[in-house]
Amino acid sequence: MNTTAMSPLTVTPLGFIPDLKNATLVPFNETACENWKEIHHLVFHVANICFAVGLVIPTTLNLHMIFLRGLLTIGCALFIIWATLYRCALDIMIWNSVFLVVNLLHFIYLLYKRRPIKIEKELSSLYRRMFEPLHVPPELFQRLTGQFCNIQTLKTGQAYAAEDKTSVDDRLSILLKGKMKVSYRGHFLHNIYPCAFIDSPEFRSTQMNRGEKFQVTIIADDNCKFLCWSRERLTYFLESEPFLYEIFKYLIGKDITNKLYSLNDPTLNDKASKKIDRQPSLCSQLSVMQMRNSIASTSDSEDGLQMFLRGTSSASSLRPGRTSPYLRTSAKMKPIEESVEDDVFEAPSADKLELQRLP
Repeated sequence: MNTTAMSPLTVTPLGFIPDLKNATLVPFNETACENWKEIHHLVFHVANICFAVGLVIPTTLNLHMIFLRGLLTIGCALFIIWATLYRCALDIMIWNSVFLVVNLLHFIYLLYKRRPIKIEKELSSLYRRMFEPLHVPPELFQRLTGQFCNIQTLKTGQAYAAEDKTSVDDRLSILLKGKMKVSYRGHFLHNIYPCAFIDSPEFRSTQMNRGEKFQVTIIADDNCKFLCWSRERLTYFLESEPFLYEIFKYLIGKDITNKLYSLNDPTLNDKASKKIDRQPSLCSQLSVMQMRNSIASTSDSEDGLQMFLRGTSSASSLRPGRTSPYLRTSAKMKPIEESVEDDVFEAPSADKLELQRLP
């Protein structure tokens, strides 16, 4: 029985003779491009130009992401046309179709974010005067005013808060229209005009202590309309928005400062309050001294701040010989002497001049 050993050579079909003379040997891990193919169609090059232009757009440009996604979308569409009509490459068409969908969705989303935000007519003046100068985006302002707040009205003579009766824990409000009058035990303190917080001193002084009552009476001196937030829900919202939290801290502090000016000059009107100089005057320095003394005279500094902000100007309305209990000095802390600042303007005495002349 004859057996034949199978060779490891590749078996070729009968009648097939390989052409070894025209075979080209290619070295291992090397490619040879002796004959370059013809240049691709113009659509291919326009698509690559769109990619290049989109990638070199500087990030300092305001709309650079929209331009980038738009050019990438156009480039992918041109690649699909080139692969379908001129190349007949199914894989290139499928991949660029995927890229086209992704970039198109991003492009639509960016356009949606840049859409003009329509602010309600009643809130437009509030945004332009208080929030737009601080670079608050319209969409963020819309989120602030579109949730957990409403617009309420008061007729002339109706009370927003009653002294020692209304709780300060429920709300925070900004006056939109009209005028309100603040009084303490029947003594007029100051007015509140549009685009100003109604209860900013109470909001600031009772952040740590809850359950407090208004120390003043706030009455609508005209038909009023105000924006009212739920204090608890507003606090939670500001905690999730650090930028807006800092904006509110600044606005409330600025509003308290304006109320200090109005306490020094109760006749200050709305137009004058817009043009008021922010440089500290002598009256404001004296008010700060009184605030420091009143805070020192109480066991709780926040209560002292509240008493000062709403009660300091009532001292001028008291009868001679009576002093306000909120302006008494503390036994623990020595009050600031107002004469310290006036020493600069005192003329030198004759004794001091004689001592200076002695050798």
